[in-house]
Amino acid sequence: MEADWPNGYKIRPRKLITVLDKMIVKDLFMTVLSVLAVIVIIIVSRKFIRILDDAISGQVSNDTLLSILGLKTIVATVEFLPVALFMAVLMVMGRMYRDHEMAGISSAGGGAGTLYRALCILVLPLSLLTVGLSLYVAPWAESQVDHLMQQGEASADQRGIAEGKFTEFSQGDLIFYVEKIDADGNMHNVFVQNSQQGDMAVINAESAQFRDLSDGRYLIFEQGEQVKGLPGALNYVIEQFDEYAVRVEAKATANIIHRQSVDVELLWVSKDSVYLAELQRRFSIPLGLLLLGFIAVPLAQISPRGGVYGNVFLGFLIYFTYGNLLRASEGWVINQTIPPWLGGIGVNVLLLIVGGVLLGRLYGWQWLLLKATGKAS
Repeated sequence: MEADWPNGYKIRPRKLITVLDKMIVKDLFMTVLSVLAVIVIIIVSRKFIRILDDAISGQVSNDTLLSILGLKTIVATVEFLPVALFMAVLMVMGRMYRDHEMAGISSAGGGAGTLYRALCILVLPLSLLTVGLSLYVAPWAESQVDHLMQQGEASADQRGIAEGKFTEFSQGDLIFYVEKIDADGNMHNVFVQNSQQGDMAVINAESAQFRDLSDGRYLIFEQGEQVKGLPGALNYVIEQFDEYAVRVEAKATANIIHRQSVDVELLWVSKDSVYLAELQRRFSIPLGLLLLGFIAVPLAQISPRGGVYGNVFLGFLIYFTYGNLLRASEGWVINQTIPPWLGGIGVNVLLLIVGGVLLGRLYGWQWLLLKATGKAS
């Protein structure tokens, strides 16, 4: 305020974004990035281990591993952004209570509105961004992963064959060795041992290559010999050949489209309960971002003597319950146990009520009632 004695006091207009807002938003943003990075690394690492198992068994190409890892990272980032924000608010505001910064804010006239204003500066743009990520970017990433996995299954007949090493198939019944593979995929100095059905056959060939013919795919051996016989017996058959073809059994790869990779335009027009549940799940991500941010502000003050991480355990419990209820409601919508509209808003309304209870406990029910009616100063 400035003194102007003839006309009284003049009140300067309040800035839209204050220094306190910038401080809180900066702390929240950096903490969100840190928490999100830790969660995504843990989740993606677990998923990537399973993909590595598929790559070792020849179901996924080694060339696509990094692409799948990047796409899985995108999906995990979108899915776990709400919990990262939730934990970040608990940690930052819990630290502010421990360091008595909240007491200073309260003595200066700041309250719930001050905290929520700073939180909205970060959460509102982030939630709008999350809408696009959840509806379009994450489904695109899931569809690309499905495409790469199906490509890997279709070409799994020659997966794992590398020059200079023995490769086992069919639990060791088929052993393959190639001395050299050129740029065109032609294999040179090939050794194959097949011990299926009790007999054993050994093929030595100067070269081999996969070739697609009219009736299927074949592995063509050139300039070699084949030895057939029963181990321990003396009756062996030795055959020399200029060209020997072995048909590769075609693997049936169904073009499976998971609901997580379906375009949002199809979800909007579909009446299928599975697609309605998927649409509910996608909208629950940005909505959960807003609601978890709302509930975290009063939750951070419940146990101020617990330190920075005093309420993190309780926050995990609330998020665990919230996430399980969301998944349960999706299942109920798919099974048509509840109508889709109830599955979409039921759990979120429950979380909103819990946040209102915590807010009333923090500031008092009378203050909350006056604030709701617009009578609180």
